[in-house]
Amino acid sequence: MIKKMKNLKTIAIALVAVLSTVTATAQDKKINTSKSKIEWVGKKVTGEHSGTINFKEGVLNFKSGKLTGGNFTVDMTSIEVTDLKAGEGKEKLEGHLKAADFFGTDTHKESKLVFKTVKSAGGNKYAVTADLTIKGITKPVSFDITVAKNSAVTEFKIDRTKYGIEYNSGSIFDGLGDKVIYDDFELTVNLQF
Repeated sequence: MIKKMKNLKTIAIALVAVLSTVTATAQDKKINTSKSKIEWVGKKVTGEHSGTINFKEGVLNFKSGKLTGGNFTVDMTSIEVTDLKAGEGKEKLEGHLKAADFFGTDTHKESKLVFKTVKSAGGNKYAVTADLTIKGITKPVSFDITVAKNSAVTEFKIDRTKYGIEYNSGSIFDGLGDKVIYDDFELTVNLQF
């Protein structure tokens, strides 16, 4: 009986050592939502608009110092136009972006991005394939992300029509002339953790 107890104790110590090693090599880094930011640019025939959207939460996963995954939730109700001032159409455009024919933030308050594959692209750069959910529609997106000690940055484009956002899309509607809004919008993401 004493021999069995010693064996169990030895197994328990070995298990703790293994779990400690796994924990030491795997690390989740939560983003600082107040310092991290998403900047967007939407273009149309006659110009462009830009703004920001805030993160609700997010985390990057690392193992042995290498990026292995991540997931993020964005507060779509926080969408803001930064290239216009109050009284210059800022409020009107923000209201339209939150309306049902754009992001429909009354019923779709959040968007989500979940990493599916992460491959090293040399140095601190990684090629990521992820599932992006906007307005309840999930589609794959691909982008490169560069990771530093306490930050990460990426830029990529999203085709809004894949998420049911078809307002004034020249690829869907004919005869819009100079009212066409291009399908792709650009995101620049700066993560701080």
